[in-house]
Amino acid sequence: MTRRLPLLLGALVLLLAGCAGPSGDDPGPREGRWQPRPGQAWQWQLSGRLDATVDVPVYDIDGFDHPASVVADLHRRDRRVICYLSTGAWEDWRPDARKFPRALLGRGNGWKGERWLDIRRTDVLEPLMAARLDMCRDKGFDAVEPDNMDGYANRTGFPLTAADQLRYNRLIARLAHERGLAVGLKNDLDQIPELLDDFDFAVNEQCAEYDECSALRPFIAAGKAVYHVEYELPTREFCPEAKRLRMSSIRKRYELDAWRAPC
Repeated sequence: MTRRLPLLLGALVLLLAGCAGPSGDDPGPREGRWQPRPGQAWQWQLSGRLDATVDVPVYDIDGFDHPASVVADLHRRDRRVICYLSTGAWEDWRPDARKFPRALLGRGNGWKGERWLDIRRTDVLEPLMAARLDMCRDKGFDAVEPDNMDGYANRTGFPLTAADQLRYNRLIARLAHERGLAVGLKNDLDQIPELLDDFDFAVNEQCAEYDECSALRPFIAAGKAVYHVEYELPTREFCPEAKRLRMSSIRKRYELDAWRAPC
């Protein structure tokens, strides 16, 4: 019997290898809060009919637009699933849009139907955002991508300060963690040193185009994923640096449909 042990162990190793996630990147067990690691391939789709067949271990999809059954289907395909929400801007088409007092709505943020929120009013925003994060949790998402998290650096119509932004971003991170969700810091590069410990991963747009990718190194150094997208640059111009930094980088169209060009 002892002579057969190496053969049995070898068979077990092969069996476990066959259970790895897509592209050989096992997303790991679902017990406890997910900890996204550097280098994982991902798909970010916020418009159009969802293509669930992209062979990547991580999907980032709209939290409102997709029911729990879609999240469960992606889990069956061995994907982790991130819940996209706008936490720093109001969107006029969302089912809870009327719950936001008009006094909290500022300037437009450049996208049709969207306006910056007065993030100083956490007394009003906390229960609204808590309800949205409840939705992400109840649908079975693994994580949340809170968008528009850098209002203080934009013309919002409110005198927001860096301290206001730090307070609000930490509130969102705490609400996510209380619900067992990993949470990503969206853009807001200047505040990465202060917020690194509060967030589990980063989501960035166009750091290569604006020569800002080095600002994301603290996430990678801490063993936390950086999910990165470019819209204008061809992959040949940003992928070499992205691979060197161990970022999870793709090129997408602005409408964030199913099309993607990975590094």
